[in-house]
Amino acid sequence: MRVLVVGGGGREHALIWKIRQSPYIEEIFCAPGNGGIESIATCVDIEVDDIKGLIQFAEDNVIDLTVIGPELPLTLGIVDHFQKADLAVFGPTKKAAELEGSKVYAKEFMAKHNIPSGGYKSFKSAKEAIRYVHTIDPPFVIKADGLAAGKGVIICQNRGEGFDAIEKIMKKKAFGKSGSRIVIEEFLEGEEVSVLAITDGERYVLLPPAQDHKAAYEGDTGPNTGGMGAYAPAPVLSEKDLKFVELNVIKPVIKGMKSEGRLYKGVLYAGIILTKDGPKVLEFNCRFGDPEIQAILPLLKTDILDLMMESAEGRLKNQPPLIEDKAAVCVVMASGGYPESYEKGKEIKGLKSVPKDVFVFHAGTKKRGNQVVTSGGRVLGVTAMSDNIQKAINKVYSAVSQITYDRAFYRGDIAHRAIKRL
Repeated sequence: MRVLVVGGGGREHALIWKIRQSPYIEEIFCAPGNGGIESIATCVDIEVDDIKGLIQFAEDNVIDLTVIGPELPLTLGIVDHFQKADLAVFGPTKKAAELEGSKVYAKEFMAKHNIPSGGYKSFKSAKEAIRYVHTIDPPFVIKADGLAAGKGVIICQNRGEGFDAIEKIMKKKAFGKSGSRIVIEEFLEGEEVSVLAITDGERYVLLPPAQDHKAAYEGDTGPNTGGMGAYAPAPVLSEKDLKFVELNVIKPVIKGMKSEGRLYKGVLYAGIILTKDGPKVLEFNCRFGDPEIQAILPLLKTDILDLMMESAEGRLKNQPPLIEDKAAVCVVMASGGYPESYEKGKEIKGLKSVPKDVFVFHAGTKKRGNQVVTSGGRVLGVTAMSDNIQKAINKVYSAVSQITYDRAFYRGDIAHRAIKRL
């Protein structure tokens, strides 16, 4: 099979690494790719939102399956266009991807289908939102309606922070059109966990639950990022709670989307918070989480390409995937200044010093002659797998210490919540 993966981050590098293990693979392409991906796939200079260009490439190169990595092309309707061109594609349609593309739609959908989540109100007017903030007690959460690269969620500890968040999102347009509407949501306390399912619109299989680390700094402090690390499986989610999420979130979402004429194929990612009242949904994503998938895929023994083709063609088997009885930890190495402004073009050294059984997934890198240099905020996702979480932590941080570049930073406490449970 010939496969095209759309995207150029750590998620796509991990997906390509895993897809290459399939016995069916003949050749893999990636658009646009990055400095690490080009060593295991043929990178093509087509941006993720150039839908016409991607379709043309898929047709010209007889691509058997196109895998959509990031959320942007999904919300732009890339799957619909590929389907119209009679090209096999893995991912949800534009209408289905609205579950991630609009926080307002997601909240309305959950309310309609009795999916547990926090209370909320949505606003198109900054003036009305400010008036509402005057009437509620902190803490509360303010979210930009549209896509914001994981940074459009602001936890407000007092009303002043709420007014600042409304100003930032709705008036200063920090997230562009994504901030034309906002959701002001009940603050929920508890541990967060990510539950990912692959579905064909009717059937589904669950992947090992993972726990992301959104905050930039250790101790879960600082601004939200796209994710500073993850580990799987997450022991915070008991078998009982996982079954609750399956029956009260995953199943009703798939059924509800179908009932609304939005048949959902691809990855359904439920961001769950474990409250004193039970698991509730914080958000949905319509694609693999990054960096969660970098910790999940090394544990997956089942052929990922099989699952993707079955999803795309509507023939998924209700058969749990085979999972390694191990733990995996991914540590994200970022550029100094991330998630705010940062410099690019820093030479990365030590990549060849990393043991072969540790996986270095490139996110924001590119080649400059014989050098690999930084080109983004999140630069690398370093993942190690071992018999237990502590061994995986020791292994991954030993590898991270081998890699250097100017102003590199990373959290030194990834998987700290799992350690507390040992």
